[in-house]
Amino acid sequence: MKNSAFHLLRSVILAFTVACPSPRDARAENLTVAAAADLTFAFKEVAAQFEQHGADQLRISYGSSGNFFSQIKNGAPYDVFFSADLQYPQKLAAAELVEPGTIYEYAAGKIVIWVPAASKLDLSQGLNTLLDPAIHKIAIANPEHAPYGRAAVAALQHQAIYDKLMPKLVMGEDISQTAQFVQSGNADAGIVALSLALAPAMKERGRFVTIPPGDYPAIIQAACVIKATKHPQLARRFLEFMKQPATVATMGDYGFVLPTAAAGIQK
Repeated sequence: MKNSAFHLLRSVILAFTVACPSPRDARAENLTVAAAADLTFAFKEVAAQFEQHGADQLRISYGSSGNFFSQIKNGAPYDVFFSADLQYPQKLAAAELVEPGTIYEYAAGKIVIWVPAASKLDLSQGLNTLLDPAIHKIAIANPEHAPYGRAAVAALQHQAIYDKLMPKLVMGEDISQTAQFVQSGNADAGIVALSLALAPAMKERGRFVTIPPGDYPAIIQAACVIKATKHPQLARRFLEFMKQPATVATMGDYGFVLPTAAAGIQK
């Protein structure tokens, strides 16, 4: 009888332990983040660093800022939005869909011309390289909803070559898909985000040249906490984490600098 009672008690304790998570697990939250596609590689490191500080996890979806903007307006359950364009968080704030005071300009983006390593194109000519007759397709992000696509179009127009090249343009849904087009050989060259060109996946397989920032409007990237979030404190904590020197340095490894620093460099 004693053994039976002991086994029963042990079973009850075991069942209670499984059903009731540890205090650490009980406090854990999952933060759902909508992130611009140019953050794909940088945020892998940022997320790993953030998650080292606790049990909280980041669930990150990558895509075009314009599509995320539309989804959030229609009630998509994101907690934080990292846009590649300041205007989208501002428009959400105007619609009272953003937690007041949470819009944070976290980076200034840059665009580059990227070609595969085997390409014989001379990138020293900058945007004029794209006029080479050997180029049949040029990948850019769709300017309808991708800020990097709008920057690409603006740069081509600034150089007065957009009309000549328009028939050769192929458009990716976002800047990540644009990079895939040129990586896979479906385009001969592409105008992509510097952050993607610096990532190992592309850096080891191609060459790039930076397009002068003065050739296109500044790409000011901003984040915000969505008002409907169920994790407001964690969302704010993640934004504060983005402001820490170590995180800013990680972002810098992928070509992202704070907008204030970028303005100083351009001057």
